[in-house]
Amino acid sequence: MPSHNLAHIKIDELEIIGYSVAGEETVVGMPQLDVCFDIGKAPDQIISINNILLSHGHMDHAAGFAYYLSQRNFCDLPAGTILAPGNLLGPMRKIIDAWGKLDGNNVPANLVGVKPGDEYQIKPNLFARVFPTKHSNGSVGYSVIEKRKKLKPEYAGLTGPQIVELKKQGVVIDYPLEVPIVTYIGDTQYVDFSQLKYIVESKILIAECTFYEAEHTTRAEAGKHMHINEFAHLIEKLQNEHVIIAHTTQRTPMREIHKILKEALPPDKYKTTILLMDRRPNLR
Repeated sequence: MPSHNLAHIKIDELEIIGYSVAGEETVVGMPQLDVCFDIGKAPDQIISINNILLSHGHMDHAAGFAYYLSQRNFCDLPAGTILAPGNLLGPMRKIIDAWGKLDGNNVPANLVGVKPGDEYQIKPNLFARVFPTKHSNGSVGYSVIEKRKKLKPEYAGLTGPQIVELKKQGVVIDYPLEVPIVTYIGDTQYVDFSQLKYIVESKILIAECTFYEAEHTTRAEAGKHMHINEFAHLIEKLQNEHVIIAHTTQRTPMREIHKILKEALPPDKYKTTILLMDRRPNLR
């Protein structure tokens, strides 16, 4: 039996499974891309995913990382890879070592420290790109980008043998093309992410919008989270086909959140916006 009642969203060929409630737990997995953004309490459904992209070290986002590694070892899976801000690696290794002593087993782990601007190869043509956020010390977000090569227009009408001949002559017949698939912002106060083209053009944006009521603006500022007013300003500048809202507060009922969202967003943006926690099966 699954350990969590996760939300489930299907966008074209991609599945998004997850759970995200502010202060409780955040974990968002995309099995087809073999990535999970943050780890929460390590629900069973994400143990088979090979790459965990950790945005920061707060317990509601990171508590389950040692359990994830231990369960993979127990199931005879290769050591999972965890990307995390570089300043977290020392404490994380201490936690893994401590649990290994308690458990009586060595816990294999592949920890990779990252900083803004880094890229990590997930698959031969799939990369995680790291960018800065404003939340806790070293906090980051991730864009998963497919890198392709596209034939230059002037060679489009050539036959296969002609293209092969040009390659033999050392002619460069193609150019690199980046296709941003998904961006996970993680917890952050407002940042003008429209300055980063790969975020602007990402097909799917997974973004926090924690607070919704007018009197909660000070809470948003204090915790370095986004309020609906800032969120609306952010996505107005972006071109994402789908926007998934994570990290919603429990202080505001879901029905009220829907109402506030509809009032705050332009109709075209509201149509493309999904509340992650609104997609849990048997929620009622």
